[in-house]
Amino acid sequence: MSHMGYTEAPDGWWREFVLAKPARTGKLAVTRKDGSPHIAPVWVDLDGPDVVFLTARDTVKGKSILRDGRVALCFDDETPPFNFVTITGQAVIDEDPEQLRYWAGRTAARYMGDDRADEYAERNGVPGEMVVRVKVDKVVAVQNVSD
Repeated sequence: MSHMGYTEAPDGWWREFVLAKPARTGKLAVTRKDGSPHIAPVWVDLDGPDVVFLTARDTVKGKSILRDGRVALCFDDETPPFNFVTITGQAVIDEDPEQLRYWAGRTAARYMGDDRADEYAERNGVPGEMVVRVKVDKVVAVQNVSD
């Protein structure tokens, strides 16, 4: 890819970018029932080839994923030379209480610190929440947008 000076990132670089510290939120894009777009930040982690996050069943995100599992995520840095990653894929949900608690704690540790993981596991690993595992179809990873 060589549009507008963009530099395609090396294979696998996107994983490092998504997992970098401090943790970046993923901006999750879904569609509402009427087809209009909706975007919201989510805390994510990676598990093998999958992107994992939590959301509640009764949110716009949750309802969309249950209705149509297609999702897109964007991660970016906000300082020059500006890098970004976009991911599209199919969401698969898991409502197992052990998985909810595990992933609520694991994602919280990334964003809030290890010392708060249990607190967030208790708060967010509850019925009504869903573990969302994105089976990645396509990744666009671009480095040095401004160079």
